[in-house]
Amino acid sequence: MSDRNADGPRHSRRDLLKVLGAGAVAGAGGVALSAAKALGEAAEASDSPGFWSLFREHYREMSRAEVSAMVARLERKYGRQYGGEVTVETTPAPEGVVFGYALSLDRCRGYRDCVHACARENNLGRDPEIQYIRVLEIEGNEVKLSAGVSDYDPEQVPQPGKRYLPVQCFQCDDPPCVQACPVDATWMEPDGIVVIDYDHCIGCRYCMTACPYWARRFNWKSPSVPAEELNRQTHYLGNRPRPRGVVEKCSFCIQRTRKGELPACQQACPTGARVFGNLLDPDSPIRYVLENKTVFRLKEELGTEPKFWYFAG
Repeated sequence: MSDRNADGPRHSRRDLLKVLGAGAVAGAGGVALSAAKALGEAAEASDSPGFWSLFREHYREMSRAEVSAMVARLERKYGRQYGGEVTVETTPAPEGVVFGYALSLDRCRGYRDCVHACARENNLGRDPEIQYIRVLEIEGNEVKLSAGVSDYDPEQVPQPGKRYLPVQCFQCDDPPCVQACPVDATWMEPDGIVVIDYDHCIGCRYCMTACPYWARRFNWKSPSVPAEELNRQTHYLGNRPRPRGVVEKCSFCIQRTRKGELPACQQACPTGARVFGNLLDPDSPIRYVLENKTVFRLKEELGTEPKFWYFAG
């Protein structure tokens, strides 16, 4: 990982995950398609002469042994930091899957169980507290989201005359945050999840400025997660412990959903307001909502094509 030329240090970790994914599909003893070769073929397809030789000049292909060593190093590091075993998975995007989310405007009661479940599942810093999900409390007739508050603290919810609107990363199909990143530390995976390589993020926060949904969070200090509360089943692109000085965000619980499980926020919702599933599966719950309910998307006019909908009924 360290043998990268200073002129081009921002591609090979993304491509490392492609190597990992190909290796997982190939199985034990299989030969993973190298990221360098994949990029070379893409360049040749776009009639870019000399790209392959230029790429080989600046990057070194990682062997399967080196990939395994990198994962083992991270597991040892987190194990020392938190005391005990921590796994770092590299589960690739499943084929034929694009994840989407929908939320019932009628069923959300503002309990915020989703917020706390997300924090526990994704090892979010507690001091200061980082939250990927914000539940906005809005006056019944108010239409501006900026008028909503996320730090409401009544004795009981829902409050009379209030409605509740959770917001989080909308996993845009045309994500402005990806376009804004100057070092390619964030991108969209084949299953539609916009991810961040926390080892590549330089903390410039351009992505935060570009995001119209205020979905990204910056670590001003090393995240504090009590060892007894740490979720020790982690994913390289998801809930593994993040360092100080990087931006992080929701990954649709990539460590769960890529194994066929539900996101923690949906599982925790006591009212059944959240619906998650494969947009390419005509029999999935998310497709049922899109085809049978009245659905809305926030800031549709921006053309970001979020894969997160609100629905009524």
